[in-house]
Amino acid sequence: MRLKYRILATIVVLLSLAVRPVLADEFISEVIGILDGDTIDVLHNHQTKRIRLNGIDCPEKGQAYGQKAKHAASDLVFGKEVTIQTHGYDKYKRTIGDVFLPDGTNVNHTLVKDGWCWWYRKYASRDVMLEGLEVEARKARRGLWADPQPVPPWEWRKR
Repeated sequence: MRLKYRILATIVVLLSLAVRPVLADEFISEVIGILDGDTIDVLHNHQTKRIRLNGIDCPEKGQAYGQKAKHAASDLVFGKEVTIQTHGYDKYKRTIGDVFLPDGTNVNHTLVKDGWCWWYRKYASRDVMLEGLEVEARKARRGLWADPQPVPPWEWRKR
């Protein structure tokens, strides 16, 4: 009897993951621009809305790997309909969000996993998923981690 309940519970969990409802703090929009690896523009309610990807920090445009991070983000989302799960606003009034592709792929996670950005500890210190993805990318020397001494963007901006 317990096995039936476990199977039923597993099916319910899997279905809830497969069919994520759009909540009040989520919206679906088309990506119309890529500013850099961690900032995109979407068209929402006939207006451009700037989205800063939550918990990650990609190299700046003029920094080593900056253009590659931008291209990686573009390859993932440009021209696609995405779901934005919002987390408020940053000091520049950009919406902070996690970006999901229609198949459920978390774009923020993918960019870290592929080595195009850092887990942004300052703003996502408790995000163990991003931490683990960065560790994995570092060990595999993917993306910017192929560089023996990559400079974090927050240090590059100070210079």
